Order: sequence, then structure tokens, then C-alpha cells
Amino acid sequence: MYNDLSPNIKSSITRSITQTFEQYMTDIQWEEDLYDIEDFIDSWREYITTKALWYSKIPDDMKREPKFHEDLAQRINEVIQRVISEPPSEEQIANIEIMQEKLDTHFTYDCKAEAVYVETVLKDRLEKEQ
Repeated sequence: MYNDLSPNIKSSITRSITQTFEQYMTDIQWEEDLYDIEDFIDSWREYITTKALWYSKIPDDMKREPKFHEDLAQRINEVIQRVISEPPSEEQIANIEIMQEKLDTHFTYDCKAEAVYVETVLKDRLEKEQ
């Protein structure tokens, strides 16, 4: 059923999953032991029902179909896997290393999205020190 949606809606769904996942992980400070799929799904459900323009474009009868929810669950898993598999850029690594040397910190980061979070934390710390 998911595949029956227009490319624009599928793209919007993917963006909403990505954005919500990255925001959720930032909210829990990328602490993997705090990750709870049900909490994330609740965050995503809140986002799609209050902010996502594409949600109202999907027919209600499709939204009630178990197959549609199975397809969405599969897409959520694929998107999360893609996000956590994308390596940090060389520029991110270099920037983080420079800031960590200045701050004498040892943050770890495994993917590009987590590196964005670490960069933000380190920049905030550097600004507070100045």
C-alpha cells in the first residue's frame, strides 16, 4: 500500500521519519540505552498528526489498513537504518577533533546525524568558555 502513494508523499514520509528520529535522538542526547521505539513512534505520530501536511492527503481507509501500517513500520526501520549507517563526513570529523582537543573531551559518534549533535554540543561549550 505504501508503494501506491505518490512519490511526493513517500518523500515527505521519509523526511518526516528522518527529522523526527534525529530530533528524538537529540532529545535523548544520542544515549542508545535511552532509546525506546515506542517513544519514538509516539513522537513521530504526534508530528504527523499535528505538523505533517502529507498526512491529511492519505485516505482514511488506507490509514486504517494493517498492511499500510506494516509498510510504514518497514519504511521507518529502513530510514532509521540509513540514518545510523551514514558515516560522518571528513569535515565533521576534523571539526569535532579540533573542538575536542580545545575542550579536552572525548565524545564518540558513529554516524553523520550523531556527529551533528556532537558538533552542536561542542560549539555550545566553546561559546560558553569564551
